[in-house]
Amino acid sequence: MTDSAATPAPLTFGWEEWIALPELGLPAISAKVDTGARTSALHASDIEIFGPSSTPMVRFTVHPIPGRDDQAIACSAQVTDRREVTSSNGESELRYVITTPLEVSGQSWPIEITLTNRAGMASRMLLGRQALTDHITIAPTERHLQPVLSYDVYHSKKVRQEAPNRALRIAVLSREDNYSTRRLVEAGAARGHTVEVIDTTRCYMAINALAPEVYYDGQRLPRYDAVVPRIGASITQYGTAVIRQFETIGTYCVNGSAGITASRDKLHAHQVLARHKIGMPMTAFASSPKDTGNLIGLVGGAPLIVKLLESTQGKGVVLAETKKAAESVISAFRGLRANFLVQQFVKEAAGVDVRCLVIGGKVVAAMKRTGAEGDFRSNLHQGGQASVTRISREERDVAVRAARAFGLNMAGVDLLRSSEGPKVLEVNSSPGFEGIEQATGKDLIARLYDEIESHVRPRPVPRRRRD
Repeated sequence: MTDSAATPAPLTFGWEEWIALPELGLPAISAKVDTGARTSALHASDIEIFGPSSTPMVRFTVHPIPGRDDQAIACSAQVTDRREVTSSNGESELRYVITTPLEVSGQSWPIEITLTNRAGMASRMLLGRQALTDHITIAPTERHLQPVLSYDVYHSKKVRQEAPNRALRIAVLSREDNYSTRRLVEAGAARGHTVEVIDTTRCYMAINALAPEVYYDGQRLPRYDAVVPRIGASITQYGTAVIRQFETIGTYCVNGSAGITASRDKLHAHQVLARHKIGMPMTAFASSPKDTGNLIGLVGGAPLIVKLLESTQGKGVVLAETKKAAESVISAFRGLRANFLVQQFVKEAAGVDVRCLVIGGKVVAAMKRTGAEGDFRSNLHQGGQASVTRISREERDVAVRAARAFGLNMAGVDLLRSSEGPKVLEVNSSPGFEGIEQATGKDLIARLYDEIESHVRPRPVPRRRRD
């Protein structure tokens, strides 16, 4: 980098040169020198404005390798102006203007760039007069007088490792103004991202092969870099349909629709855990009332737990201390035509469970939850108390395996400490952050944003095989 107070070494440009725009994540791009244009132009697609009106941002996509639309670099920058530009063919266009450093031959200086979607142009960038400072001379009959770069960088891990942190546009699918939602918005803004809360039930979808879209209050939703689902249990079916639509579009979703669907249905969830040989309390399910006695026997008899399949926050969970009480509860649930399962009561857990928060395949925090006096349920929503706890290597391994079994990048895995080792009670795809952040004193939302930012970094594009 050249000291701004020093006189930069003179450079000579031909009519085409290799340059880098490092703050946009473009380490190599071939630019055509155009002294007839005042401002440089970058050929970009999916150009969208986001962020506050006082300091608007623009996100856009660049295909740096000619003819390789499969290599897409997502960029973002602050808008510095919007001006009308007349191209060489006489057409006028209103373009957004950004300012970013240009690097050539070890030197760097800021240039203005207009953004335009001109996919038919062979050169991905034009260098105008404003970028050609006084220390540059032009040799119009020559090309590549400066060091030659290579598109090979886009085929290597370097493009991901050296990608700059950019402002992201993130959607939080939530209907509630609670601690977790507010923290997601505030922490995202503090990192320079724009985080928009979207009411899931107000989304609707255009489902077709060519242009699937998600709409909201009469308008097509923009392209988000990431979606954080906070889907309530009462709208699981519709909420996961909206997430599937985002997945179809190609948006990164922190938790996928399949994992949310499986984890919400307790019968399905326990079948997933069993398939992956993950320890859990003995569980049984039957439809016919004739099987009540056998059902109770399968879990070792009373006392036992009866759970509604879609219960949340400890609601719809009943402890039956005797066989007669169990038969009565099961009969009552069947009378309501409710789907439920019967589960072993782990007495030695003594109303205590452990919530492990898993993000990106790692347990980032754990807390012990103790039920209110006289209540076997430890849920904080039912009056339970939370405190920080240390977990064993086995408990950590079980929590990670459980989240991975559902394909969840973020999950609250609830464990019981039994005499036979840790047993998974539940895998929550929309865990709350308030209790566990307060209990542990950790900034866990930051860990989630670390995971999101790592996922939206560009990935190396495979080389094409030559025939």
